[in-house]
Amino acid sequence: MPFSVHDNVNHPVSLYAATKKANELMAHSYSHLYQLPSTGLRFFTVYGPWDRPDMALQKFAKAIVNDEPIQLFNYGNHRRDFTYIDDIVEGVIRVLDKPAQPNSDWNGDNPDSATSYAPWRIYNIGNNNPVELKDYIAALENALGKESKKELLPLQPGDVPDTYADVTGLVRDFDYKPETTLEQGMRSFVEWYNSYYK
Repeated sequence: MPFSVHDNVNHPVSLYAATKKANELMAHSYSHLYQLPSTGLRFFTVYGPWDRPDMALQKFAKAIVNDEPIQLFNYGNHRRDFTYIDDIVEGVIRVLDKPAQPNSDWNGDNPDSATSYAPWRIYNIGNNNPVELKDYIAALENALGKESKKELLPLQPGDVPDTYADVTGLVRDFDYKPETTLEQGMRSFVEWYNSYYK
């Protein structure tokens, strides 16, 4: 840790991770065949206004508001690199303005999994600061002004205990690193949540 785009990820432990890797491979094929610049972005635990209702944050908020327990897998011992949606959008916009270029130093005998001889690149967009799940929930509770009831459950198959984005390439190539604090992001989410659902 942190997770680097240069790490080998050819053995995913969940179907979700396998679909992400498959997408990157298909994009590489297009880049190779048609010299189509392709940039893959690996987002790290995106949260904020307008997220899907089936995502953890909305499920947690709804349960807390309705005095229902929230389910915490791995007994709540996860760490995630929670990344606020506005930081993701800013990263996407910056990457759009600079299409991928071939890596002239790329070598098949010692391949770099984040670059290619084709115009193809991979970048992490994450907060570069893993947070304990209990602190994430505490920030949500503080923003809602209400404590949660917790149901502690074992680790789910295919889940990973921790995520942590190495954003070295994003900083180097785009002079960008997400900076929204968890407290700021959670306040913005709750403000949206309250206005949308009430």
